[in-house]
Amino acid sequence: MRRRILAAAFSLLAAPALPQSTLRIGIGADPNVLDPAQSGSFVERVVFSALCDKLVDVGPDLSFRPELATAWEWSEDGRALTLKLREGARFQDGVPVDAAVVKANLDRYRTARESRRRGELQKVTEVQVADSLTIRLVLSEPFAPLLSVLSDRAGMMLSPAVLPLAERVGENPVCSGPFRLTRRVAQDRIEMEKHAGHWNAADIHFDRLVFLPIPDNNVRLLNLRSGQLDLIERVAPSDIPAVERDRRLRLVSGASIAYQTMSINTGHGPAGQRPLGRDARVREALELSIDRAVINQVALEGRFTPNNQPEAPGTAYHFPDLAPPARDPARARELLRQAGHERVAFTLKVPNQPVESQVAQIIQAMAAEGGFDIRLEVLESSAMVAATQRGDYEAAIAIWSGRPDPDGNISFWLASDGFLNWGRYANPRLDALFNEARAATATAQRQRLYREAAGIWLAERPHLMLYHHRWFWAMRADLQGFTPAPDGIIRLAGLRIAR
Repeated sequence: MRRRILAAAFSLLAAPALPQSTLRIGIGADPNVLDPAQSGSFVERVVFSALCDKLVDVGPDLSFRPELATAWEWSEDGRALTLKLREGARFQDGVPVDAAVVKANLDRYRTARESRRRGELQKVTEVQVADSLTIRLVLSEPFAPLLSVLSDRAGMMLSPAVLPLAERVGENPVCSGPFRLTRRVAQDRIEMEKHAGHWNAADIHFDRLVFLPIPDNNVRLLNLRSGQLDLIERVAPSDIPAVERDRRLRLVSGASIAYQTMSINTGHGPAGQRPLGRDARVREALELSIDRAVINQVALEGRFTPNNQPEAPGTAYHFPDLAPPARDPARARELLRQAGHERVAFTLKVPNQPVESQVAQIIQAMAAEGGFDIRLEVLESSAMVAATQRGDYEAAIAIWSGRPDPDGNISFWLASDGFLNWGRYANPRLDALFNEARAATATAQRQRLYREAAGIWLAERPHLMLYHHRWFWAMRADLQGFTPAPDGIIRLAGLRIAR
């Protein structure tokens, strides 16, 4: 594996430089599928930022701002949302973005067999066309997270020409974003060219865009420093000093709503019936075996924030009284004995990225003192997604890039119908609390509901949240106009090379 990564790096270093009007971005993994309906990984959202406009975008302050929709209004009873669409917006094949096409997209997301957005839009009972540029989403009950949902993949619009492809949309996605797909070579590159008919084309300053998936952080940085890349995402904490010392480069950091978690299979197939998934005492023992602060200091250079919750410390839906327990390997071993085990062995699946691999190795070493024998299995991004979706895992480390609304940071993992509930965890009371919180609009009421929900899942431990990220990007020093975003997504508008 290491030889293959280095060979890819040397291939990039030897490649001829692309024209100045090409922006080359190094990303941490190869996307699995370029269809917003079927997408489930963070890196796909990075690529979609170039390919597919959304109805609503999220600003650096996490407020909602216009994209394909220029205005929106809730009904008085909170059971309908009306959106006014942008006049003159067109898909990359020239077809206008109108209300009928938006309805077709939203209906696909709500009902299609292949759609992973159905749970996100389950409260939408009907999408109505009011006029050519106005749509109305009718809800079964008030649903506070709806704008947040429409600011992600459920709000991305595809041309009507490709919608009939259904499960094969990802082979030839035609969206309305600032760049259109021209070629994709799996595990190698994604090539795009500027969509001249884009509504914001005047603020797009590159004719071509290339995403290069390079899982190895050091190799990504090597290609940036050699001039083969212009911008890289997710700079490893250990590489930050090297970037800061290089006058040809610039480091940009920003606050993050993303977090790292360990998903545990508690009920999806045979893997969910093994000791870790079957017994909450074993999962408690695993948590007592690890120290999040040590993980942060050793693997992350102390630059991230240890945390056991999906909301960052200091924010409205983080609960300080539910702090993680102190590390206690002796108590962990005692819990295992109570559960009938001297030691417990399981496999932890890990993304093929150096930082996550180091985090997993630290967990492996600490957990050994608590009575666990962990085997690490390192997988490419697409293989990881496929394995977790079919329940072929006991535990897996994953990143969640974060959402502006608290529902989007927890229910997708833990609700019975959550599209990322890989381990099939189910708790009827938790489902009820999530539903109540979605229908509430007052912060105090939602805090009470999410606090009760947290008390349930923190005790049952279908997930062990590990830490909140801080985003780090590195770029050539003359690349201007980059604005960091808490969701980690690269916005391309305004980016240009200084002349």
